[in-house]
Amino acid sequence: MSNQLITGIHHITALASDPQKNLDFYAGILGLRLVKKTINFDAPDVYHLYYGNETGAPGTILTFFPYPTLAKGRKGKGQVAVTSFSIPETSLEYWMKRLTKFNIKYNAPDTRYSKESFIYFEDPDGLGIELVANKEDFRPGSTYGQIPLEHSVKGFYGVTLAADGYEKTAGLLTAQMDHQLIAEKDNRFRYSASGKPGDFVDIICSPDSLRGLGGSGTIHHIAFATADDSSQLKAREKLVAAGFNPTLVLDREYFHSIYFREPGGVLFEIATVPPGFSVDEEPDHLGESLKLPAWYEPKRYEIENVLQPIQLNKEKFED
Repeated sequence: MSNQLITGIHHITALASDPQKNLDFYAGILGLRLVKKTINFDAPDVYHLYYGNETGAPGTILTFFPYPTLAKGRKGKGQVAVTSFSIPETSLEYWMKRLTKFNIKYNAPDTRYSKESFIYFEDPDGLGIELVANKEDFRPGSTYGQIPLEHSVKGFYGVTLAADGYEKTAGLLTAQMDHQLIAEKDNRFRYSASGKPGDFVDIICSPDSLRGLGGSGTIHHIAFATADDSSQLKAREKLVAAGFNPTLVLDREYFHSIYFREPGGVLFEIATVPPGFSVDEEPDHLGESLKLPAWYEPKRYEIENVLQPIQLNKEKFED
């Protein structure tokens, strides 16, 4: 669709506590690439870590703000409840063995919509993660090298939002954000802008659950992708016309962003695809050094002295 403004999921950002444990889990155990090591532009004494595929393509990027002293959050409605990654159809057994090796508990395999098998587990802070085995994802996998490519994570499969009801959030997704309803069963409703793995947005109606509270182990926001600055401004105009209150465009160095709350309470972002993560590092060296925006470069010494040094020991996480 040439007039489609929102093309799918861009990235998801979560809160964590210990940055080294976060790096070990996502780059070490799950085999995602650390594509950018930078700082929270609004709190420069905190890392902003980006994990994804080899290039940091939209639909693969999970990012974290790890605050070492942050209290644990509470799961509940008004949040992104689960972040799901896509793996090959025959890879569930491999991943169950790998998780067992690293003493990560997981639920027994389950099936959804008669076509996707998955396991659920949690990261060191309690963030809900799924690995979804399916035959619909034709993206290549990527890995640091400690996981065979034939079993490696391909990127996101989708996300699950917990809400009182689905109608208002669904109205936003379909009327202002180019999504369509593609599946439903019981209290779960699935929407997508592309119809492909990586971009599924499931809404679970759970009116009786407690409202979630932010903290480590919770999602801060979900970002949706748009082609460029022009399409972003058009998407913003649609939101304003519908009564939403998006921010002005903010420069996040690797993309430009606007933010707003969806009716269920989740913070949404619309992020541009360019300029991407190779704007300040060569593709072969993404994530190797601490990158600061120009306005923080004069304070590099002070910032580096505050941040906890982190480093991945790949050999520790080999099969």
